[in-house]
Amino acid sequence: MAGMPARGRTSVLRAMHSEESSMFMNLSPGAISIRASLPEAIRLASAHGFGGVDISIAEAAQIASQSSVDAVRELFATAGVRPGGWGLPVNWRGNETEYQQGLSNLGRLAALGQAIGATRVTQWIPSASDERAFYENFHFHVARFQPIARILADHGCRLALEFIGPQTQRNGKKYGFIHTMDGMLALCAAIGPNVGLLLDSWHWYTSHSTLAELDHVTNDQIVYVHVNDAPAGVAIDDQIDNVRCLPGETGVIDLPGFLRKLEAAGYDGPVTPEPFSQRVREMPAEDAARTTATALRGAWRAAGLRE
Repeated sequence: MAGMPARGRTSVLRAMHSEESSMFMNLSPGAISIRASLPEAIRLASAHGFGGVDISIAEAAQIASQSSVDAVRELFATAGVRPGGWGLPVNWRGNETEYQQGLSNLGRLAALGQAIGATRVTQWIPSASDERAFYENFHFHVARFQPIARILADHGCRLALEFIGPQTQRNGKKYGFIHTMDGMLALCAAIGPNVGLLLDSWHWYTSHSTLAELDHVTNDQIVYVHVNDAPAGVAIDDQIDNVRCLPGETGVIDLPGFLRKLEAAGYDGPVTPEPFSQRVREMPAEDAARTTATALRGAWRAAGLRE
């Protein structure tokens, strides 16, 4: 696919996009410390007004093997909820044996993802290294992710790569690496046409990005989105990655503006809260899902978006 003409690449990307034409509110149970089976996660999403839910592709495969692929599809159809994303099940930073083992299983899982409409696969990328300087690290990532991307593309799946913005994640490391939207777009382009951004409002904010920069990003370049807010009274370069807030909680991050830019870009995928909030972590699952949904719905309305 890397050598495919531009018209062919565009056709592939169009085929990989959801049949739905607009972005949707999506629940990631793990992002709010909910441990739930796939049926329970789907129930929680449906009960609290989320249009989609992230899945464990391994659990979906287990259900399919014990029953059928149709049974997995039916779980979503009955609840009126669609699949959001699933985490890349390949140890791409491991040794060659571990890496190859992950590759050998990926095609089977991606085929299931395609069959149930779960075609967005997510992975975050460390923003610093003690082992590899930038140039070497860039080529390491390309070499490891190109085979992954090709397998996913063979099954109609797209890969979302997340840059990590906070300066505090790079402090004390020997070598810096990609920590901005433009840097990640360059890596995605080097890997393959079915690779794009996991765009997180937190990392967008902590990398000093602006709303104007989002004017130049297209739906083809965005695969998956996280939203959240930042604690007030903390300088951008002092923000700590795992101390965040619910969408719209503080207003430090211009989330309505961020969401409007996504809509203008024609983004058609999941928008998933990832607040890393201790208050939410301590709630019972039902309360955590309800509170998170309420916060996201408030940000959605503040942006003037239709639910």
